[in-house]
Amino acid sequence: MIHPSRFAAHLDPLLTPSTVLQLQKTPRLQERLAALLLGSELVSNGSNRGRDVLLGHDPRRASLLAGSIWHARSVLNLVSKHDLALLIENIGAEAHLCAIRHLSSAVATEAVVDPEQLSQRIEHDGYACLGAWLEQASELDRARVLLCLPVGTAAEQPAAEHHEAAGQLLSLVMAQLAAERRPA
Repeated sequence: MIHPSRFAAHLDPLLTPSTVLQLQKTPRLQERLAALLLGSELVSNGSNRGRDVLLGHDPRRASLLAGSIWHARSVLNLVSKHDLALLIENIGAEAHLCAIRHLSSAVATEAVVDPEQLSQRIEHDGYACLGAWLEQASELDRARVLLCLPVGTAAEQPAAEHHEAAGQLLSLVMAQLAAERRPA
């Protein structure tokens, strides 16, 4: 689903969020909405039948997993029940477990002890890694993923440090997401 903030510049600002959601769900409008947001040339040159680079998974989820690995050392250091509960409430139990599982792949060396600040950094660095990783994808695949994210995330302009770590972190994330797709 396209994030509602992506429509803001293209549709009437008086439309309610529920109306925007209904527009997105209308099958006969899908091609027009895609052309409006991606540009008609990009949509006509790209194939809508291509393999989804995130295997159908939510980009925010993938970025939280990447960000949790990035900050795995800090995640592991949060031992207070209150702090840990707050962190898990913000990033989810799955991202917490992913950080612990991939501690050896942690990138950040500076410890963050405040759970709110750690949650924000996990989200920021996760989005940035996702954005850096997407730069290796086709223009259409990158645009498709970015449309699902709110306007202004770090995925839009990742820093050099994110480019360096993105391949390794996202390969771990994609392996986890791909494992979910395999039949038991």
